[in-house]
Amino acid sequence: MERRSLLRAAAVGVGTAAFSGSLWRQAAAYPALPGPGPYGDLQPADSNGIMLPSGFTSRVIARSTQTVPGTSHTWHRAPDGGACFADGSGWIYVSNAEIGGGGGGVSAVKFDSGAAVIGAYGILSGTDRNCAGGSTPWNTWLSCEEVSTGHVYETDPWGVQAAVRRDAMGRFNHEAAAADPVRKVIYLTEDASDGCFYRFVPTTWGDLSSGTLQVLKEVSGVLSWANVPDPDGKPTPTRDQVSGAKLFNGGEGCHYRSDICYFTTKGDNRVWAYHAADNTLAVVYDDNVTGAPLTGVDNITAATVGDLYVAEDGGNMEIVIITPDDIVAPFLRITGQSSSEITGPAFNPAGNRLYFSSQRGTTGSSSGGITYEVTGPFRTSL
Repeated sequence: MERRSLLRAAAVGVGTAAFSGSLWRQAAAYPALPGPGPYGDLQPADSNGIMLPSGFTSRVIARSTQTVPGTSHTWHRAPDGGACFADGSGWIYVSNAEIGGGGGGVSAVKFDSGAAVIGAYGILSGTDRNCAGGSTPWNTWLSCEEVSTGHVYETDPWGVQAAVRRDAMGRFNHEAAAADPVRKVIYLTEDASDGCFYRFVPTTWGDLSSGTLQVLKEVSGVLSWANVPDPDGKPTPTRDQVSGAKLFNGGEGCHYRSDICYFTTKGDNRVWAYHAADNTLAVVYDDNVTGAPLTGVDNITAATVGDLYVAEDGGNMEIVIITPDDIVAPFLRITGQSSSEITGPAFNPAGNRLYFSSQRGTTGSSSGGITYEVTGPFRTSL
């Protein structure tokens, strides 16, 4: 059997034997294979060094260690995970700072209805390597510390309420978070070569101060969730506490949409789909296919039409699109920044502007980070 068929067989063979509904229609074609993207070929790099499809344009929103234009706020170093929040007719983009030694945190940029920057400010400081995270249905940003004893901090994108450390969500090498409002849980990834996939079940939905941390298990091909006995992770790390816990090679970004939590693993360059309703798992993308354009998988988001956008950590500095009909193709490429990584992709509420950062920019250092906006004819229907 050729590699493509083997991978597709594996995709539908993990967890339960069959899928149902829309996931089955998608999973029957997994993993995604290279093909023409919905926006056509990339054009020569623009003045910002970004190659985009025809009709799309880019602009620089902020640069690390420099004042955000039109504000008095200095943008943080090493921008990482991010998300957008509706703010009246405008919106807010939040961005983590992946700086260690207490230099981490989160900053925000506020836009009016015309996408003009009207403010910038900090919403969390004094934390450690805030890598990715995730938004909640009650409009807070969960900022995750990527250290072995890392916490999750719940922050206010408007900067009015003080950030709160959510100890019940466990201490481990946190990467990203994604809220599932149907099952009322928060999925969590772990950036370790033998990391796990978790979910946090709050005692009360909308209140993350207490609840139960669970880890995904796989025994004889059957998936289940088990309580983590000691979420504090001391002296035994959370990933080592439950027998049969399913291990993932370097968990990175995750994004929930329509009963599916998509997440990435950098150690094997895969994009996964956990189908919550059926408790099944599939490989959406595996780079071990001919002509695979996506390597160094990292942060992930989705457009309203269902297209996944996956940012590369290294690779050739691309954001790659995976369509619902399982085609994978480059959407943009940043040139002249090979010592950086792309982080924090997020759409504004209208879905016509995409924000992201080059964490180390042209300098290759944390002080060289650049945060961008891309606008253009993003499709609204398939």
